[in-house]
Amino acid sequence: MSQTNKPGGAHDRSAAAYWRANVRLMVGCLIVWAIVSFGFAIFLRPLVAEISVGGTDVGFWFAQQGSILVFIALIFFYAWRMGSLDRKYDVDEK
Repeated sequence: MSQTNKPGGAHDRSAAAYWRANVRLMVGCLIVWAIVSFGFAIFLRPLVAEISVGGTDVGFWFAQQGSILVFIALIFFYAWRMGSLDRKYDVDEK
């Protein structure tokens, strides 16, 4: 049995590092999503009510449009970043 197949070998460390990077990326995306969806649209709405976007306050805009657009942008960002991580850890589809 080679060193890379033994528990605790290079393969296991690489897989653990890949998973940590993946989880860190997911948590970061979820934090951005939560700030936009809940923060600006609900909790911070009174503070940002004076800012106007498209004829309405920015809190309402984030609740109706902005959170959806940010969510779509996060999907593309996550796919792009995961492609980079896949290449970095050599698990990409060649």
